Amino acid sequence: MRFSARLAVQVILIGLGSLTVPLTPAVRAANPPTQGHTQVPMAAHRALYKLSLESTRGSRDITGATGTMGYEVVDACDGWASRQRLRMELTNADGQDVVMESDYATWESKDGLSLRFHMVEKTDGSPTTQTDGSAKLTRAGGPGEVAYTMPKDAKAALPAGTLFPMAHTQALIAAARDGKKFFAVPLFDGTSENGFEDSASAIIDWKPPMKTEQEMLSPFSSTRVRIAFFDHSNPAPTPTYEAAMRYWENGVADDMLMDFGDFVMRAKLSQLSPVPRKC
Repeated sequence: MRFSARLAVQVILIGLGSLTVPLTPAVRAANPPTQGHTQVPMAAHRALYKLSLESTRGSRDITGATGTMGYEVVDACDGWASRQRLRMELTNADGQDVVMESDYATWESKDGLSLRFHMVEKTDGSPTTQTDGSAKLTRAGGPGEVAYTMPKDAKAALPAGTLFPMAHTQALIAAARDGKKFFAVPLFDGTSENGFEDSASAIIDWKPPMKTEQEMLSPFSSTRVRIAFFDHSNPAPTPTYEAAMRYWENGVADDMLMDFGDFVMRAKLSQLSPVPRKC
């Protein structure tokens, strides 16, 4: 799962900070780790999350925040079609409300070599940014290229080892299952016109199946992770955005924290249902 809200929030010029977990893009894994474990298939599903303000860090810009996030992933036979729609209402110290919305959709081939993407972000109903295009890798673990059609026609190189969103989720879960503690790769998801990002993940644990409010998740093991995203074009010791969550072995995420530096949003999974396979 990808959280394009990080871009929407940047529109209102909120300063970005970092979590306390020390992550650097120097720790890399060019290929998904495997140790012979049976991989649980990714689940086609529809999820709804309720968003609430978890905390602030001394900022006077944000005094309140609520919202919702809907996420759907469909098994489209040769690929995964996903859509994430997010709406946040932010209140500043002057009592003014700003409504931030994003609509982000992708199609990613199951071999992890092709991606199509579309994202629109709005502030108070007016479009602020849009990215559209497609990306391809030459082979698994190899380099590639992205071709943008919005906001303008442009091309950018993708380094060897780049992963697209679904492949990244699968590789991260596999790393956790294999007992890894860190996982870092270049990531491209189409949410930025600046090409790929460096991602670095701290893997906290690997838990056996346990009872949960969502019966669909109870049969699966899970891992808690923290993911940091770094701008490769402007190297800095602090990430541009971070997220913490529990990933279940079938790719469903819950108990999420989205850290924007000055404030942190919690996303609670409120509805979850399977989606029939569509060919």
